[in-house]
Amino acid sequence: MKEESKFPLVMGNIALDLVNTELVRRGYRYDLLLSEIDLLEWLKLMWEQDGIHELLLEEAKEQIHFIFPDLINFRALLRVNFEAIADGKAISDLFFSLLEEKIKQAPFIYKLHNNKLLSLPIGSIGEKLISIIALDVLKLIEANKLQKLKKCSNPDCVLLFIDETGRRKWCSMKICGNRNKAARFQQKKFENSEEIR
Repeated sequence: MKEESKFPLVMGNIALDLVNTELVRRGYRYDLLLSEIDLLEWLKLMWEQDGIHELLLEEAKEQIHFIFPDLINFRALLRVNFEAIADGKAISDLFFSLLEEKIKQAPFIYKLHNNKLLSLPIGSIGEKLISIIALDVLKLIEANKLQKLKKCSNPDCVLLFIDETGRRKWCSMKICGNRNKAARFQQKKFENSEEIR
């Protein structure tokens, strides 16, 4: 049986999955990336999800002390901009320029690895990881997906997701959708019991 991750992979998208490493449980906000070990665990999960190549994962293990603060700061920048977009604001030119700048700091080259042509960034490992995430955001913009970014309908939830259908309400049925169903069921049960009295 596959062990469940502590990280909510709402979209299977590296930029959103990074932002969604902050969540709310029982009314308290939690950061799932409190340590370098947490970040390595998240990067390993991203490698398993095909977001980060194993060559970068190995490099990240050796340099985790240096990349940890940069990735946490980049996550904060993404959250501010993603939440503004989810609130209906246009994607700012400043945000767009910043993403392009991050890619310029670690531009992509092609490398043959195990007879497979890979697109990999060059630069320090921190710059490489941020470049991959920035490119992911630009691809979401290009595909007109970032404009469909939404906040979960659970007011206590801070997870974000892309609503491709225009009908999605919850970050996931497993996380918030089922809780809402259970709460409605309990409320209905209570109301029915009050009517019987």
